Amino acid sequence: MPLRLKKLIGTFLLLALVIIYALLASIFAVARLSESGPLVHFLFFLLSGLLWVLPAMGIIKWLMLEPRPRR
Repeated sequence: MPLRLKKLIGTFLLLALVIIYALLASIFAVARLSESGPLVHFLFFLLSGLLWVLPAMGIIKWLMLEPRPRR
């Protein structure tokens, strides 16, 4: 796969990840945390704010892989 195409795909994947993750985390927070106290809100947003890094690291690791040499 050409490097430029791989970077374009990776950019769209990261963008989609951030948008979808933010929407899902917000929906979950509104649906489940409306009656919770401030400490629960803080812990949820701390964890959910850090958790998206794991799939993003996988995408970035894929972007950094060297292309296989052509035969």
